Amino acid sequence: MRVTTDLWVSALTRRVFADGGFAAVVKRGATEAGAVFILSRDRLGEIALFGPASQTAYDSERPDDRRFSRLMATVEAEAVDARLEKERRFDSDIWIVEIEPGRTGMAELIALSEP
Repeated sequence: MRVTTDLWVSALTRRVFADGGFAAVVKRGATEAGAVFILSRDRLGEIALFGPASQTAYDSERPDDRRFSRLMATVEAEAVDARLEKERRFDSDIWIVEIEPGRTGMAELIALSEP
């Protein structure tokens, strides 16, 4: 059984803080099953946007895991904002979480899939 998005985001933010990073929920979406987009900023100013992976990325043995793929990697915040606005117009129930990872990298915080 898949946990609610609200609980999953809460666990992610706590894990980031416990690891010396920073996390903030920029936009709260649907409590039960909203799609999650993660905006990651590193200390060098690079921004990466992660979104839900395609259905083909899910493992049949663990179908309830949340998987993500890298949608963008840039230093231009305007490009990321435009992409997120497009996603908001498509689905108003999305979650946007901004993370500055601490000692743990993004690949250890979230399950990443290659596009």
